[in-house]
Amino acid sequence: MPYDPSAFPPFAVTVDLVVLTVRRHALCALVVRRGEPPYQGRWALPGGFVRADEDLAGAAARELVEETGLCVHDPGSPAPDNGAHLEQLATYGDPKRDPRMRVVSVAHLALSPDLPAPRAGGDANSARWAPVESLLNQENGARGDEQAAPLAFDHARILADGVERARSKIEYSSLATAFCPPEFTVGELRRVYEAVWGVALDPRNFHRKVTGTPGFLVPSGGTTTRQGGRPAQLFRAGGATLLNPPMLRPEV
Repeated sequence: MPYDPSAFPPFAVTVDLVVLTVRRHALCALVVRRGEPPYQGRWALPGGFVRADEDLAGAAARELVEETGLCVHDPGSPAPDNGAHLEQLATYGDPKRDPRMRVVSVAHLALSPDLPAPRAGGDANSARWAPVESLLNQENGARGDEQAAPLAFDHARILADGVERARSKIEYSSLATAFCPPEFTVGELRRVYEAVWGVALDPRNFHRKVTGTPGFLVPSGGTTTRQGGRPAQLFRAGGATLLNPPMLRPEV
């Protein structure tokens, strides 16, 4: 039998972005206030429909620029200094996840150092960084409180999945360095782990683990006093992508 497209119901494909950074020692996510129905006025993850002439990574990068003015590098291209790490997270296809029509979303996870304040654009009225803990606790927010209202669509679930991906990946990979500037101290890296995991870590044990893990960190040859006190040694990310032994999360 020849293929008949009309025999199948139409559906759309979107991209949603979980953009995470560390601001003021807290793990924060980028959210935008929707300027159009459905869920007009509610906070949501940045994203939108995939165009017919673009691939998924291209759509994710375009939507991020259009709605917030922030850029991420194409994962197939060399990363610039402070460039964001971008990867596919998961696909979400519940038939009722979007009231407009059947929509399948391919979520992406983007990680970067302390990013600047975003600017709204496209169909977003405003954009802001918000601590992930407050966003994930908004499912029981008070009615009428726009800051406490749940995220639109199924974005709370997507955000939770993105946060868990980040928390898990920094155990076994060097991904935590994606939250750091090109040169950083062990203390700055420790605060990334503390912010992502939501726990306090022993500075001495952490220093011993990260400097003793082959290929994780490479001394840059410099020092800094930006943390105050005595000069601290600067490092950059080494060539290792997988950590052996891993940096396991403490049990809380």
